Amino acid sequence: MALKATIHKVGVSFSDLDRNVYADHEITLARHPSETAERMMVRLLAWVLNVPENNDHGTLEFGKDMWEPEEPSLVRNDLTGLRLHEIEIGQPEEKRLVRACGRSKQVTVYTFSSTAAAWWAGVAEKLARVKNLAVWQLPPEQVKALAALVDRTLTLQITVQDGVITVDGGGRSVEVAAARLFG
Repeated sequence: MALKATIHKVGVSFSDLDRNVYADHEITLARHPSETAERMMVRLLAWVLNVPENNDHGTLEFGKDMWEPEEPSLVRNDLTGLRLHEIEIGQPEEKRLVRACGRSKQVTVYTFSSTAAAWWAGVAEKLARVKNLAVWQLPPEQVKALAALVDRTLTLQITVQDGVITVDGGGRSVEVAAARLFG
């Protein structure tokens, strides 16, 4: 019998003091059996940091990347179906990113592994010509601390101030200092 996804219900109160964006979200996350808690939390964080203020130009949705390898982790299409934003989690291949940049107005990568520097060194030169790509590195030890917050039902307060992301939940607090590698 195949293993099924684990469903997580997440309530997020988001405050981005740098951009004056404030919102509350109720999110249902399906966690694939092969997805780590770290990756799921990075996917959630990527959604919260990139969700539009309103849905007038389309919604940001979780992709089917764990089930369909060619799909992005998150995707935002406008109301006509035009791809506005693709978000990849991890260390995607250079060809995949070039393809994504060709079909989307904006592409963002969130990498969180201890091997991220070596991955980026291997693809940075090949991606230098791409203009609509942003790459962010999240420190692995901070992502591991985020994973410790995982539960089937989560209530999180996420605050961005001076470029530092603070995630409060379950009586614990984790600071994440994302570093921009490109874009």
